[in-house]
Amino acid sequence: MTRRTDWDVVVVGLGALGSAAAYWASRRDGVRVLALERFEIGHSFGASQDVSRIIRLSYHRPDYVRLAKRAYATWAEVEAESGTRVVFRTGGLDVGPREKDHGVEIDLDAYVASMRAEGVPFETLDAGEVMRRFPAWRLGEQHMGLFQPDAGLADPSRGNAAHRDLATRHGATLREHAAVARIESTAGEVALHLENGERITAGTVILATDSWANDLLAPLGAHLPLTITQEQVSWFTPRVDPALFGPDRFPVWIWMHEPSFYGFPTHGHPGPKIGQDVGGREVTNATRTYERDEDAHARVMAFLEAHLPGMAVEPFLTKTCLYTLTPDRDFVVDALPEHPDVHLVLGSAHAYKFASVLGRIMVERALDGSSPSEPELGAFRIDRPILRDSSPVRTFLI
Repeated sequence: MTRRTDWDVVVVGLGALGSAAAYWASRRDGVRVLALERFEIGHSFGASQDVSRIIRLSYHRPDYVRLAKRAYATWAEVEAESGTRVVFRTGGLDVGPREKDHGVEIDLDAYVASMRAEGVPFETLDAGEVMRRFPAWRLGEQHMGLFQPDAGLADPSRGNAAHRDLATRHGATLREHAAVARIESTAGEVALHLENGERITAGTVILATDSWANDLLAPLGAHLPLTITQEQVSWFTPRVDPALFGPDRFPVWIWMHEPSFYGFPTHGHPGPKIGQDVGGREVTNATRTYERDEDAHARVMAFLEAHLPGMAVEPFLTKTCLYTLTPDRDFVVDALPEHPDVHLVLGSAHAYKFASVLGRIMVERALDGSSPSEPELGAFRIDRPILRDSSPVRTFLI
């Protein structure tokens, strides 16, 4: 006899991934969907609220490239239904050294091989050609670039709202200030105990809780070796012609070296944006602050002085966020082996471009038992060896 639960699917966390999962679950006929957010909806305590994140087809492995192709198609479906534009194509520039430098750079050869394997068009540019096309840059002969014309930015302020609005329109219930204290799982039922004393039962739970993941995994006998860092991004008013940093003349970009930086043309705020990837200190949810890290800011300013001098002024805005990183920087997209009705999705601080498709995949796996993206998910298992290692080697460059 099938046990009757309060809800068929409960999504915990309404950031980027949870909002997407709530939407894709809500599209299923007859499926009762509840989504719970511990803070107010749209809060800035996690990793999902911003106006620009890179979306690209240039990746270091073919599985990511294939998943990115489905991500573009999935965002297009969301845009069509919501009437909201989320993806803005600007082209994407990956800049790195022409010669390998003792292994401290991101392997551009792997990007080339992956794009070729998956039929993705790109160009290899020397430093002079990068500067001719994109005059804001200052590079030396030791640098080179890969340009991929389909890259651009995805706007979380638009995408998150579109997912949540559509989920509500399809009948999902979204609740804020509904923190989950613990989860219990038995055959055919998952019980969620809220901090206010409420008990909710579900057939399936999707955890999209990022830096709070281990808090809810612990009562289920699970733990992941996650690193949480406090990061920051800044926006600038250029001291040269602002048009040089417009989306038609300044593509999204990644500096493929250590330290690694990334940036955007003007979008959402009146000026271009930059951040250092994994440049912040380790924190917890309790110890993070919202203050600018001056050491990290100094590294950004030194990079701008050397390579984007038109941006090398004091920023008019700096925002902090959290990175929640697996030791290999790969996602987690899986059910808990001992609790198959509890599914976990972790984006490892580079998932916004994949947000909608990862939410879709979670629902496919939870409700259908498998996903069309199954061939791309092998590296994202929750029981992969590095996640069972008590002291894993951490490699965050991708």
